[in-house]
Amino acid sequence: MDRMGAISLFVRVVDSGSFSAVARTLGVGQPAISKQIAALEIHLGAQLLQRTSRSLTLTEAGRDFYESGVRLLGDLEAAESRIGRGRITPSGLVRATVAPVFGRLYVVPRLHEFFLRYPEVAVELVVADRLMNLVEEGIDLGVHNGELSDSSLIVSKIAQTPIVTVATPAYLMAHGEPAIPSDLERHSCIIYAPQGAPRIWGFHGRFGPITHQPKGAFRTNDAEQIRTAVLANLGIAHTPGWLFASEIASGTVLPVLTDYEPAKLAISAVRPSGRFLASKVRVFIDFLTEIFAEEPSLAL
Repeated sequence: MDRMGAISLFVRVVDSGSFSAVARTLGVGQPAISKQIAALEIHLGAQLLQRTSRSLTLTEAGRDFYESGVRLLGDLEAAESRIGRGRITPSGLVRATVAPVFGRLYVVPRLHEFFLRYPEVAVELVVADRLMNLVEEGIDLGVHNGELSDSSLIVSKIAQTPIVTVATPAYLMAHGEPAIPSDLERHSCIIYAPQGAPRIWGFHGRFGPITHQPKGAFRTNDAEQIRTAVLANLGIAHTPGWLFASEIASGTVLPVLTDYEPAKLAISAVRPSGRFLASKVRVFIDFLTEIFAEEPSLAL
């Protein structure tokens, strides 16, 4: 039995809470995973997992062995990286979740540079407009815009972006430019409505926060459609600055209400806690931090 391989599988099963999730990630059948965990239990002479048709739970011995396994794998990874630096290169598949438009604009165009540096690392981008369950989906890393309510995740801020209010020169010429947030009542707002609920627009005024409930004929839960609607002169949008960075730079769209911009939006790399940081994931986070720092709309 490959003990280190079996320990690694055991840690992954506990992290994901599922034999099948690990099997899907590795591209093998679930019985193969179950067989290796069973062999590990026989070797140790102790049951590590309580299995039912719906869930997996750790036994007392399993909790102890899991904590030791996480430390062992983390120490091994660190030692390989420290001692073999320049000789042992990161390898394997990094599965990361990212918002679709953000990935298309800022990640995919730079991946060729990453692959040149780390030819033994592959990247799978799983697009999602909201943060997925990283453990259940077998995701190594999430790139997330905004605040996080899940305190069980390890969060590293890697970029930030302003929140901008924008429209085309043609729209503003036809309808006028709002001078204060309350002027938006007279304008057609392009509404972001995740899960069907319009998102309130936030501003920062002289005496504190200001909110506006947007009204307009068009709403969507897709950032690409917001871009298209603004460029089609349908109205004013309130979005992360990265969504219109190139259009603002070229003058294709104009920022308005700039004196009322709220605090910048954090962009973070998030990953499950309790899991050692594999070198393939570490170098991908470092790469994202580097390329985002080169973007004026994302720089910290």
